[in-house]
Amino acid sequence: MAHLLNTSFVPTSTTLRPRHQSTLTPSLATTRKGPIQSKIREIFMPALSSTMTEGKIVSWIKAEGDKLSKGESVVVVESDKADMDVETFYDGYLAAIMVEEGGVAAVGSAIAFLAETEDEISQAKSKAATSSSSSPSTVSDSPPPSPPIEVAAADSAPSSAVALAKTSTVVAAASAHPAAEGGKRVVASPYAKKLAKELKVELSGLVGSGPMGRIVAKDVDAAAAAGGASSASNASATPPAKTPAAPGVELGSIAPFTTIQAAVSRNMVESLAVPTFRVGYTISTDALDALYKKVKSKGVTMTALLAKATALALAKNPVVNSSCRDGKSFTYNSSINIAVAVAIDGGLITPVLQDADKVDLYSLSRKWKELVDKARAKQLQPHEYSTGTFTLSNLGMFGVDRFDAILPPGTGAIMAVGASQPTVVATKDGRIGMKSQMQVNVTADHRVIYGADLAGFLQTLAKIVEDPKDLTL
Repeated sequence: MAHLLNTSFVPTSTTLRPRHQSTLTPSLATTRKGPIQSKIREIFMPALSSTMTEGKIVSWIKAEGDKLSKGESVVVVESDKADMDVETFYDGYLAAIMVEEGGVAAVGSAIAFLAETEDEISQAKSKAATSSSSSPSTVSDSPPPSPPIEVAAADSAPSSAVALAKTSTVVAAASAHPAAEGGKRVVASPYAKKLAKELKVELSGLVGSGPMGRIVAKDVDAAAAAGGASSASNASATPPAKTPAAPGVELGSIAPFTTIQAAVSRNMVESLAVPTFRVGYTISTDALDALYKKVKSKGVTMTALLAKATALALAKNPVVNSSCRDGKSFTYNSSINIAVAVAIDGGLITPVLQDADKVDLYSLSRKWKELVDKARAKQLQPHEYSTGTFTLSNLGMFGVDRFDAILPPGTGAIMAVGASQPTVVATKDGRIGMKSQMQVNVTADHRVIYGADLAGFLQTLAKIVEDPKDLTL
């Protein structure tokens, strides 16, 4: 679903009434009293998540003067977690755009004007000009040269009055300006992609005129108009030599935080206010490794096995699944939702496996694959990344044997999982043997979780991992 744009009705008559800044339904306007000659509405920057304070305009799907229908996608906004197609509540015309692509606006500030009729467009433009000169609501976002952001079109979805958002893909591209990278990736606005399909224009050959080289609708229109001539000339012309792709990082350059990186930064700084402590534990993984070999062919991932084992251990140690948010009390969370840290281009996000203790291993694995795909495409919905009660961070696949993790705000504990490695150990009967072992380190909020609580949890987890028969029940 796409997010619905907040609009504010601005009556234009001799009796100018105050703006109503909440979301209006079409019938609400009819309840107003007084002479109303026209209906011009401000379109506001929506709040797309509970932590969002400002948004960046990725692209305008519609241009000034375009006719809009209720439920139609108008603009793509980058929040602190995802890029979202945003729809309008009303029919009308996009009269004036106040925040251009690449611009940033605070939540609740005006980003455009919507006119009810075509005749009111000029009047709306005047209002936009007046608003811009009197109280600018946008912040210029003109970073120095840096790798562009790749935006892929979101699939269309039925509109709804529920303010949920459907996202479009954002992946960091390595090239400095061309819209295509080896013919595989295309930097284009959602509307440009849709238009290209309709006009049968190949985007990989275009160079965009939008922010950071992004292809926008006018580039597609121009390519379609010149299609016949270019096709004829290309048939006899020698293909140009490919320009080597620029490196992904320009040494010596200064790159501003992306919206996601800024959100991660705020969370990490906030976490410093929490008194934490750390407890480590060594767990033998021979039995878990053997189980993984048996179920891997059925689509089960090691992440799902670890999440399931962690959830079962938390069910027997509920204090470790608790959290403190106000500094005065703590909550015994009723659900065990395992958040797992995932690195994405330009940031970090924690998709959540909800009720991991109750969901069977195979369903959990399918859900995890779905969440990872959505996370890397920046398509996660808020409930899919903000409801974790315990967090896992696994660097074992990189060969890291141990590390500490920073506690995410609003949770009680996070467990850092290292690689499982063959280790020489002494057996109980005094002999020397080989076992695969992994190191886990738990960082916890000492206001609500104590050392004995973590010790009990880790002992339970070790028993489950070393005898994993319950994981497949």
